[in-house]
Amino acid sequence: MILHLDMDAFFAAVEQMDNPELRGKPVIIGGGLRGVVSTASYEARVFGVHSAMPIVTARRLCPQGIFVHGRRHRYSELSRAIMAALGDFSPLVEPASIDEAYLDATGLTRLFGPLEELIARIKGRVAEVTGGLTCSVGAAPVKFLAKICSDVNKPDGVFILRPEAVDDFLLPLEVGRLPGVGRRMVESLRDLGIVTVAQLRRYSPEFLEKRYGKWGRALHERACGIDPRPVTPERPMKSESAECTFERDTCDREFLVRMLLAHAERVGASLRRHKLSGRTITLKVKFADFRQITRSRTLTEATNATETIFETGRELLRELKLPQAVRLIGLGVSGFEENPVQLLLPGRDLSKALGKGGHDPQQEAKRRKLDQALDTLRGRFGKEAVQRGRLFRPGEAGTEEKPGKAKKGGRAKKT
Repeated sequence: MILHLDMDAFFAAVEQMDNPELRGKPVIIGGGLRGVVSTASYEARVFGVHSAMPIVTARRLCPQGIFVHGRRHRYSELSRAIMAALGDFSPLVEPASIDEAYLDATGLTRLFGPLEELIARIKGRVAEVTGGLTCSVGAAPVKFLAKICSDVNKPDGVFILRPEAVDDFLLPLEVGRLPGVGRRMVESLRDLGIVTVAQLRRYSPEFLEKRYGKWGRALHERACGIDPRPVTPERPMKSESAECTFERDTCDREFLVRMLLAHAERVGASLRRHKLSGRTITLKVKFADFRQITRSRTLTEATNATETIFETGRELLRELKLPQAVRLIGLGVSGFEENPVQLLLPGRDLSKALGKGGHDPQQEAKRRKLDQALDTLRGRFGKEAVQRGRLFRPGEAGTEEKPGKAKKGGRAKKT
């Protein structure tokens, strides 16, 4: 059996736990006028507010809602405690996101008793390490079914799907309940007369693969209750990025450059914390009409230096025309390598060796020392204890936020 543990309204629940004045009230994580809802408390969900909903819509549906920007560092702190607690029960724990994880429970009943007792102990342990937060747990023979089951009795619920009951549970479900089947896929399947999993199962895997590619065959497997994916304890990161949506669209390049420096700080610090370095720097820009473009540059050596990430992003922005105002800007690093720096041989022409996409190894070494010093200070005194002067120096990276005030906190991604 595989368990899927999903924290209940995690971000909102953390805010309500840390601030008793918010308990029992409609709390919505996601401030400002732009962007989307990260999480809504169950009191807010009564009004129809849900994750990924535009903030403007959430304010209209729930005008009495309490909008909170959120504290990513606090959520990450509790997430680490949760994952560590799950590791006390099984070595096979796979974090699926900051607030959910899979756990392979095969054979654990010999140590912890019946499955119901095991799940109760896990839920109790999670509440203990988080200070009282609740979670919902689904148990099933395969991963995707466990994920569906964890949502059946939310919040603070448990649902166990035994192997002999899979078809009775799965076949009546609407296809939109299958993980990975989004709104567009639901509409496409409806065009074929497919609304339930039972109807989906009638189609051959060959037909679905021809229509939807490899995902079509995987979709047929899901309809048959098949999911060969094991619980994988460690999934190496493929990329690290940060982005923010502005309160107002802007064409101010100095302001955009300043945002890139802030993103480079967050991305670089995360890469160093995970002991990773990457070669490919990617700039992401979304315009006022929601058209989105990306531009990338691959360096000659991998890096995790904030200044190098920032400079590359700034160069990509300089080369980019801005036909209209910008709504969102992001910066990311990918192409991770174990050996981040390759020193040049004595006597080699530095200018020829570097070229486009290269960096001076001596300068890179200085930047790593500076980053290390800043990381140490922030680790001791907090992330806001020290900031680079270039964030505030006129003419360098922009100093005013009037043209397009950034939504506080922005958004970070790991894949």
